[in-house]
Amino acid sequence: MDLRIFTEPQQGATYDTLLAVAKATEDLGFDAFFRSDHYLRMGSVDGLPGPTDAWITLAGLARETKRIRLGTLMTAGTFRLPGVLAIQVAQVDQMSGGRIELGLGAGWFEEEHKAYGIPFPKEKIGRLEEQLEIVTGLWATEVGKTFDFHGTYYDLTESPALPKPAQARVPVLIGGHGATRTPRLAGRYADEFNMPFASIEDTERQFGRVRAAAEEAGRPAGALTYSNALVACVGKDDAEVARRAAAIGREVDDLKANGLAGSPAEVVEKIGRYAEAGAQRIYFQILDLDDLDHLELISSRVQSQLT
Repeated sequence: MDLRIFTEPQQGATYDTLLAVAKATEDLGFDAFFRSDHYLRMGSVDGLPGPTDAWITLAGLARETKRIRLGTLMTAGTFRLPGVLAIQVAQVDQMSGGRIELGLGAGWFEEEHKAYGIPFPKEKIGRLEEQLEIVTGLWATEVGKTFDFHGTYYDLTESPALPKPAQARVPVLIGGHGATRTPRLAGRYADEFNMPFASIEDTERQFGRVRAAAEEAGRPAGALTYSNALVACVGKDDAEVARRAAAIGREVDDLKANGLAGSPAEVVEKIGRYAEAGAQRIYFQILDLDDLDHLELISSRVQSQLT
């Protein structure tokens, strides 16, 4: 079971804070550091000092870490043109020595688009499908050849399809709860399917849909990695769990029902139930980025039992 750290910097984090978490992620033996791609806070937090850009952040971390994988859950397809995104990701992959993974989603948070003047199109899934075809097609084009694409939303003519990533194939992550179109896109394009903030029952159901979609696309279901993202709130005892829950404005009972919360033993047991549903990788959503002791506890008391 791979364990990864997943952050939500739009809630309030500087680059230096993210760097500290990424270095702790590496030092403590976790597999990867991922971040969301949002420009506006959510909920009652103040979000200070303001948003950081996902790919600028990952470019910096690419040069300041050595081992961990780096990526997004999920890059918003509404924020970037696919040709530009392919260049950005390829460059950051080169900067990291081949440690980048691209989670790509349709985009959904209309308020942040309004706040920063970003168009919010009505038809997003169709655009996402074209974005996936373009990004992966650009990377797959042989050096010296050109890439053309003429779709409903995007038009590329004689693109040199450069630069290339350091990896022969940058892993592509697709995720979500949609019952039809999401599995179909994952079955065709994804190296990993991520089920965010879902129950064990919903996870098992959606993994089944994605497995079937992969086979319909002519790929073995086992060609994909299946993962979950879940909020984390782990403590050595009940008092520590309660303190960490209060720090992120959540109730312990809700966190235990819908996330990975409680003692290390409780969290290990629940991860085991997700594994039985098909999960091979878990993203711990860490909401208090100043609490590095939380990461140390997860590493020493949870990860140590799962690796």
